[in-house]
Amino acid sequence: MSPTTLITGGAGFIGCALGRELVAKGDTVVAVDVLQPDVHPGSGRPKRLAPEVILHPMDVRSGSAWDALLKVVSPDRIVHLAAETSTGRSLVNASVHASTNVVGTTEMLDALLRADAIPDHIVLSSSRAVYGEGEWESEEGPFYPDPRTHEDLEAGKWDPTDRLGHSATPIPSRADRTTPHPTNVYAATKLAQENILGAWTAATGADLSILRLQNVYGPGQSLTNSYTGVVTLFARTAAGGGTLDVYEDGNIVRDFVFIADIVQALVASLTRPPRGPRTIDIGSGSATTILDVAQRLADRQGAPRPEITGRFRDGDVRAASTEIDMATTDLGYRPAWDLDKGLEALLDWIGEESNADPQVVSSGPPDS
Repeated sequence: MSPTTLITGGAGFIGCALGRELVAKGDTVVAVDVLQPDVHPGSGRPKRLAPEVILHPMDVRSGSAWDALLKVVSPDRIVHLAAETSTGRSLVNASVHASTNVVGTTEMLDALLRADAIPDHIVLSSSRAVYGEGEWESEEGPFYPDPRTHEDLEAGKWDPTDRLGHSATPIPSRADRTTPHPTNVYAATKLAQENILGAWTAATGADLSILRLQNVYGPGQSLTNSYTGVVTLFARTAAGGGTLDVYEDGNIVRDFVFIADIVQALVASLTRPPRGPRTIDIGSGSATTILDVAQRLADRQGAPRPEITGRFRDGDVRAASTEIDMATTDLGYRPAWDLDKGLEALLDWIGEESNADPQVVSSGPPDS
């Protein structure tokens, strides 16, 4: 008998891609999603959601909605994707992020206990954001820098320094080595999710996999949500012939990972349940700068040269990348998409979407 997999946030960017893959493998897939208008313009079932996926529109913050769902669905495993994800917006809408990410998680867990429906395995889509600035290294050795202040950023002091003011370089994160130090509200709520699920699964006997995802991009990411990922926003702006607005000095470091590789990791996590709680970083394994991505996209589309504006976002981190050897060992994870291949696929998709609706290439502020 095929397993029943419940995906929260299952009509979103990652959820749709994962649902298609699990359906192809024979799972019964149930998706719950609040269908936020800024992510899902219009009404009705998202076109990228596989027709075999059973969709239940609902708010994960509603205990009564969970009770109603669990009367008709008994999930063998849950992939918990539902979350408010904007770093910048979390600073001015902290209660929204806390209620969705933290309370939404606890409402799900309480309902599972009320229904006596403890799943075999929960997979949490967490974030590289939990590390904050992560670990850096100077001539004095490794250290964890303080968050960059608004005054630092206004003065153009982009890179952290050690306690003696020495320059430093970032160290890629690794879950068994790097200590989380959230620097924004979104990151704090994701770490809270990890801790809540860790305590709950330890008490109930469910398996837990926490995947800390780096910056995900690719076809299917919202082209209308102004808080979507920076790669997709850059790509749609370049496709429209616009000038790319590059923050700070352009040397913000990120690990951009293609959606198909994220799905690979999630499926592998489900098919290789852990023997105990596990936390694994998922990325491409390669770091790049925001300016490098902008230049590649502008060159491909014949767009104007990217403009380094010195603008910044409070709460953002300077560098985020990861080592992926744990994912390779534990999950057999091997990224198949390098950045150039992924950008080409993204631009091809945006071209198809813009042919259907020219408004999709309008630009908005990046959320890196």
